Amino acid sequence: MKLPGQREPDDGFSQVVANNIEALLERRRVRKEREPLSQVIADRITGFVGSMAFVCLHLVLFGTWILASTGKTPLPRFDPSLVLLAMFASVEAIFLSTFILITQNRMQQAADRRADLNLHISLLAERETTRLLRLAAAIARKTGVSTDDEELVELMQDVSPEKVMDAVERSNAEHEAKRGS
Repeated sequence: MKLPGQREPDDGFSQVVANNIEALLERRRVRKEREPLSQVIADRITGFVGSMAFVCLHLVLFGTWILASTGKTPLPRFDPSLVLLAMFASVEAIFLSTFILITQNRMQQAADRRADLNLHISLLAERETTRLLRLAAAIARKTGVSTDDEELVELMQDVSPEKVMDAVERSNAEHEAKRGS
């Protein structure tokens, strides 16, 4: 049943998947609208810097500068030692690396948010699966089907996220200690 405001699902997609896609796109649109101007500028600069147009522009500009400064063109030799070009390139590199770091920091924050969401969803799925296993085991017992499987009994236990994270951290520390020795 289609609710008001819902799209018809695309071929091969359930309504739930279509709704999830719409919700994600809407969330991205809203987040994009709320970005501060400084972030928009940094993203645009970083986007241009990472393009072939930027590479081509630099090939033309630096190539012309070098050719003119070394006397290979009819243009006047304005930087014969190429010191000005080196200074210009250094200052440009400082600013470009700063813009790239700003964008990477934002990307890392977004990745951290996605990781937190994925962890939350995984924990919910784990809890739901445990409950379903318990329900299936109860149904099995009512119908006389054996549920004495040790692995099944273990899977029906609630998982403590804190204990799992502690175990992972201990394992990582042990692995690092072995590598360091």
